[in-house]
Amino acid sequence: MTIHKEGYSSIAWATILFGVINILSFYFISYSSPALSWIIFIGTLALLLFLISFFRIPKRQLSSGDDAIIAPADGKVVTIEEVEADEYFADRRIQVSIFMSPLNVHVNRNPVSGDITYSEYHKGKYLVAWHPKSSTENERHTVVYKTKGKELLIKQIAGALAKRIVNYLEAGQQVKQGEEMGFIKFGSRVDVLLPLQAKVQVKIGENVKGGVTVIATW
Repeated sequence: MTIHKEGYSSIAWATILFGVINILSFYFISYSSPALSWIIFIGTLALLLFLISFFRIPKRQLSSGDDAIIAPADGKVVTIEEVEADEYFADRRIQVSIFMSPLNVHVNRNPVSGDITYSEYHKGKYLVAWHPKSSTENERHTVVYKTKGKELLIKQIAGALAKRIVNYLEAGQQVKQGEEMGFIKFGSRVDVLLPLQAKVQVKIGENVKGGVTVIATW
C-alpha cells in the first residue's frame, strides 16, 4: 500500500496538529487528569490514522479488456437506470452510480482506454452524494471517453463532505484503462453514463472496486 500524492499536504498538517495537541495535553492536562490526556491521545491518533487510510492506494491486480468497462471508483452501486443525458449527449443513456463513503479508496481510474473528447469542471452545491439532484447541482467534473467509435461519460460528483474534486484529464488526451483519472476528497459519488446497448454486469447494492470490477460490457 502507498499514499496518494493528494494526501501529502493534508497528512503533514494533520501530523503537526496531532503533535501540538498532544504536547499541550501532556504539559497541561496529564498531571491533573491522566485519563483525559489518554482519551485525547487515542482520539487524535484515530483521526490521524483515518486520514492516512483515506489517501491509501492498495496494491491490486487491475482488470482490462477491450469490451470491458471497469468501475472508475470503489463504493456501492446505488443507481442503475435509463436517463435523459443532461450534458454532452443529447440522447438517453444507462446511468450507473457508485456511492463512495469516507472509508472507501478514493482514487478514480479510467474505465476504458481511448481518447478524451470532453473534460469540464462545474461549480455547484454540496448536497449529500445520494441526493437525486446531486449529479446536476453539485460540484462535479465531467469526462467523456471515446474508444472504437463508442463514447461513455463519467461524472465525479462532490458530496456533503467532499470539498475538492481533482481531475487529471484534458480533451485530446489519450489514456489507458486502469490508470488514474482523478481523486475526490472524502465522501462522494461517481456516475457512469453508458450507451443503451451496453450490458450492465452489476446490481444495485453491490460493492465494486475501482480498476477491478467489470460494471458493464459494450
